[in-house]
Amino acid sequence: MNHLNLAFQSTAMFALNQENSIANHYLAEIRDVSVQQDRARFRRNIKRLGTLLAYEVSKALQYEAKPVETPLATTHVNSITDDLVLIPIMRAALPFYEGFLELFDEANSGFIGAWRTHNENKIDAELNYQAAPSIDGKTIVIIDPMLATGKSLVKTVQSLSKTGSPKSWHLASAIAAPEGIAYVQESLGENVHLWTCAIDEKLNEQAYIVPGLGDAGDLAFGPKL
Repeated sequence: MNHLNLAFQSTAMFALNQENSIANHYLAEIRDVSVQQDRARFRRNIKRLGTLLAYEVSKALQYEAKPVETPLATTHVNSITDDLVLIPIMRAALPFYEGFLELFDEANSGFIGAWRTHNENKIDAELNYQAAPSIDGKTIVIIDPMLATGKSLVKTVQSLSKTGSPKSWHLASAIAAPEGIAYVQESLGENVHLWTCAIDEKLNEQAYIVPGLGDAGDLAFGPKL
């Protein structure tokens, strides 16, 4: 891993592939062109990565000891006290989001529709749909499998911020580019926690992640017009 990526690790950034685990196997399969043709397997692997990353996010949440009655005695178990809201950026995030929802099955959900735009050689992001519950005092997890330029994530946070003040922001991706990480951190400051399964090398001239995996939405659901 290069020096830039290591620098990100010292701030509010977590990368799942820093240690060997089954996550690396799933990462290999979602990147592999010989496996990508199987859309069902691609979606399943993305969902698996979402569940694994959600487990890591759970370690950063707040807990409180609560009494539990067993058949034999009363015991106390540390339980999550954060009020979670999961917000996937459609459509690519839906399988990844399912992995988070598998773990945080009592969380509320919101949905954001966003797409990449190209204007005069400038790459930007547009939001065209937003449906979310109250975010006041909540722990918000925004889910997008590819953190490329970071503009969709930043605009999503900015748009949601107009509706309330959450307790904390967590931004989760399957694969991230250093440029996108830098843009998010510069735009949003230390207020956000970044989580990813892998930090890749760079963005190419078309602002796609290298080595990346291609278009996650197309691989999960088929090419769009």
